[in-house]
Amino acid sequence: MVPPAVLAADPHWLPHGFDPARQSLTFVKLPRARLAATAFLADIARESSHETAEAPLAALASAVPAPSAPVTFIFHTAFCRSTLLVRVLEQPGISTGLSEPGIIASLAAAGAAGQGALASVAALLARPWSAGEAVFIKPTNHANRLAPGLLRAVPQARAVLMSNPLPSFLAAVVRKGMLGRRWGRELYLELMAYAGMDFGMNAREQFLMTDLQATALAWFLNQRFLAMLVEQFGERVRVLDGDAFGRDPGATLAAVYRFAGQAIAPERIAAIASGPLFAADAKTGEDYAAKAARDAEATRSRVTEDEIAKVGEWVGMIARQAGLSLPLAQTL
Repeated sequence: MVPPAVLAADPHWLPHGFDPARQSLTFVKLPRARLAATAFLADIARESSHETAEAPLAALASAVPAPSAPVTFIFHTAFCRSTLLVRVLEQPGISTGLSEPGIIASLAAAGAAGQGALASVAALLARPWSAGEAVFIKPTNHANRLAPGLLRAVPQARAVLMSNPLPSFLAAVVRKGMLGRRWGRELYLELMAYAGMDFGMNAREQFLMTDLQATALAWFLNQRFLAMLVEQFGERVRVLDGDAFGRDPGATLAAVYRFAGQAIAPERIAAIASGPLFAADAKTGEDYAAKAARDAEATRSRVTEDEIAKVGEWVGMIARQAGLSLPLAQTL
């Protein structure tokens, strides 16, 4: 059995799962190199080569050190290059990048029972893997409901709110085929549960929405939720347009590090921005140019483009009625 004090002191012991019935955390011991892998950290559950341990939450709460490194969360709306950003920010000696730790999804799934573990889990994730590093934590977008709690749990933490314009988001969903459209409907139901609003539609009218209409409303609700985070946390948060990151990665990286309070030489920023990570798909490692060409072909349809345009006009009217200017303007 690994003592709780050892689990709390060593960042290689990454919290992975939460058991609400037992009020305990499961840890997985990882080498630093694993952080740079294309697979999300949540996927370590399917990897058999890692040592595991478990400890009661109560014992960990008294052993976890208070966060001392600059900590920045990357909350996002999916399909906006957030995975690429956090992978690029995994720079040993400069910053630690944690891509979708499974523990955050586990807390979100636990509902109210997970709220009591937020402070301890946030402090565990905020441990730098080397002295002097800033820490960047990107939760899954399906755990966005925890964003206010995570920011309150680490009062000095900041957050980048990453999104992209509706046409880019819908095109990404279309490329995923039937499963992508189903995912969009599921996301709509998810957002309505914790960040919903009355759209003036009864159950029949909601059922009659097209896949992309439901997906677009999910995007709208996510944007509205991010706007509430901006209002609630003010200078602690900044909005980032994922498409702008794609156009000028160097400027984005410089702004992210500056916002996190980490001084990085321009030459180092330029080297990172021209590095090999930008030549490969962040999730699969596939050649980026080949994948981009295939993605463009998958959405190159007059029918699809017309539907995306019409849905955009419809959501634009809803946004104006709600008094919102969307997508949120970049402030990073």
